[in-house]
Amino acid sequence: MAFSSLIRSTAAASPLLQASARSDLSPSPSHRFKVSSIGFGGNLNSFFGAAVSTKSSSLQKCNSRSIQPIKATATEIPPTIARSRSSGKTKVGINGFGRIGRLVLRVAIARDDFGVVAVNDPFIDANYMAYMFKYDSTHGGFKGTIRVVDDSTLEINGKQIQVVNKRDPAEIPWGDYGAEFVVESSGVFTTLAKASAHSKGGAKKVVISAPSADAPMFVVGVNEKTYKPSMDIVSNASCTTNCLAPLAKVVHEEFGIIEGLMTTVHATTATQKPVDGPSMKDWRGGRGAGQNIIPSSTGAAKFFRN
Repeated sequence: MAFSSLIRSTAAASPLLQASARSDLSPSPSHRFKVSSIGFGGNLNSFFGAAVSTKSSSLQKCNSRSIQPIKATATEIPPTIARSRSSGKTKVGINGFGRIGRLVLRVAIARDDFGVVAVNDPFIDANYMAYMFKYDSTHGGFKGTIRVVDDSTLEINGKQIQVVNKRDPAEIPWGDYGAEFVVESSGVFTTLAKASAHSKGGAKKVVISAPSADAPMFVVGVNEKTYKPSMDIVSNASCTTNCLAPLAKVVHEEFGIIEGLMTTVHATTATQKPVDGPSMKDWRGGRGAGQNIIPSSTGAAKFFRN
């Protein structure tokens, strides 16, 4: 299968190609994946904020020297966002209580600098929210306490969280609950126009947990320093982008990337089928996820072009 990734840069790519061709990097037949490939290129200097020379003499110089250890600036711990002590915890609302929304809530409960005050999901009532949050097939059971106070309130570790069931984000009264920041994790409202509906209910900032067609996208450790306070709606990009961008940044800052090709070996997603079934737009996508390696596509390259 196509597992190797090729990066054309101002440096010799042979070590990367040799490493990617190693047999021990190939997945065993017992593991099934979803495989996606993309190409990216263009002026990455403006994106990464790096001034990289791309002269042919640099290529010859890099080929003649041994590659030295690289300072992986892309993996440095991001700075803490300054917050007024008088404001206490940052209050957050969650729209969409699926996999991402539940994980955001778990993280929030474990931290003391921000807390979730309200959760909206039009398809899940309070009882089912409690059940899904308490038992997780991947991350295990919740170690704290959770109980349903009433149809509109959950109590987790002694703290109450409001439950809302609105389809239209403009109807969610975030302001009534004090939620200034909203995590948009429904997977539906991923554009600036759609996500801005949260502001009608009182939200001041929205973070989209998926790639966006027009909202500014950020990957921590890569370009979060380019964030401006005037950006009220931002995207955290995709899982593939969060894997690719830090690596691409290090390679680009050290050698300079002209264009590249990458392949992602992806875990099974919720949109795949457990057994063979019809998939009219993508015939191969209809194959059972547990028995097949399914070629697909990814939009991760859009992050670099934007």
